[in-house]
Amino acid sequence: MNLEWIWFLESQALKFENMGCLASTQNKSGGRWPRNVGEVAVFVPGMRIPKPIDFTQPFGDGLSRDLVERLCALRTRIVVMAGQEAPRATKPRRTATQHGGSTMADLQQALEDYLPVLLGLVENGNQLKHDLQFSWLNQEDTAEETTMSNSWYEVLSVLHLMAMLSLSQANLLLLPMASNDGHLSKLSEERRRACIDMLLKAAGYLHFSIQHVLPQFPPELRKNLPLDLEEGVLQALCLQALGQGVDVQLGMAIDSVKATLAVKRRLACEMVKYWHQAQENIVGLPLMSGWGKKHEHFIEWKYAEAKAAAYYYHGLILDEGNTETCKEIAIAAQQAAEALCKESNKACESFHMTPPLSRNPIPWGTSKFLSEKIPGDESSKVQSNEDPHSNEMILQAAPALPDFTLSLKPDEYQLPPVDPSWNDHIQNQNLLVL
Repeated sequence: MNLEWIWFLESQALKFENMGCLASTQNKSGGRWPRNVGEVAVFVPGMRIPKPIDFTQPFGDGLSRDLVERLCALRTRIVVMAGQEAPRATKPRRTATQHGGSTMADLQQALEDYLPVLLGLVENGNQLKHDLQFSWLNQEDTAEETTMSNSWYEVLSVLHLMAMLSLSQANLLLLPMASNDGHLSKLSEERRRACIDMLLKAAGYLHFSIQHVLPQFPPELRKNLPLDLEEGVLQALCLQALGQGVDVQLGMAIDSVKATLAVKRRLACEMVKYWHQAQENIVGLPLMSGWGKKHEHFIEWKYAEAKAAAYYYHGLILDEGNTETCKEIAIAAQQAAEALCKESNKACESFHMTPPLSRNPIPWGTSKFLSEKIPGDESSKVQSNEDPHSNEMILQAAPALPDFTLSLKPDEYQLPPVDPSWNDHIQNQNLLVL
């Protein structure tokens, strides 16, 4: 590896840090993160950004020069690219082209190139895993920066960033693209399916992190993880990725003349379970103003929207019954759908008004359908305004929703094998022992 190339990358990383591109949370940074993140279809709670580190000092003669240079070059490349990509990812474009700089796909590849070499620090009981201090800038935690002398922290941070990139790409896929004549294209089925793939990919990274990486941390160190990497937040992100995957499926079913009411109800009810579980995982967590509060409002919004859709379709199916009781229960379900639609609209407004500010893309799928089919008559609106408890009373009288088995699962993810360059290091260490 060319040392001049490494020094160039390091100088670029420091330049981006000094320019404020490697920014921290808004609470203490004076608002260096974007105040407006544009249109949001899939919520990405800000990217954690790595800070430059020096691989040469801690290791001394513990690692070969080639390995140190590879680690340094691979990580510094990520520092530079993440510093360029983070502001773009938080304010997505609606056009297909990008001019200059790194892309999300390039950064994803850089992370995948880095992981096999990084894993040599944690595999086979490597004693070097505590020799480096890894620093990352946080988004949802009140602490701007978290530094840990544990290579598993670096692995967890890399997987988290890979998941955020997948969520960012899913968001881009759901934003209508501007054509040459300035009109916005409709969301094709191909793009919606690609979005589902990205959501399941993100869920896979997060699920693996929860099941296999977090257990590597001793209890006292796990308590010091930033809120961004806390198990409840990771679990909520995983579940909401699955919930939005079902949401996209429901949108496709709504647009299909072949999809039955039973299929649509099932998808809506599954969505409710995913968002309910996501909300349960963040209840009680100290989500502060900014990204954390925005995350909380997003889950509230989508949970209420999912319940509104589920009650709407449940009411339609109940209304097909011939008995008077069925008709009464159907009316109660439709009233619940109206109440929840209002609740969803309020949570949506709170989400977009919470800094960093955002806005809705052109309505599609579930959101568009609910806005057209569940407007609510004027009398119910007046009653709701006069009696703040009316919505609560309506929901208490609503019938129970059917319970369906969840169908979407996270993609299977496994860490890559350790880079072969570590074989020479292990052999040399064995010779020294002998």
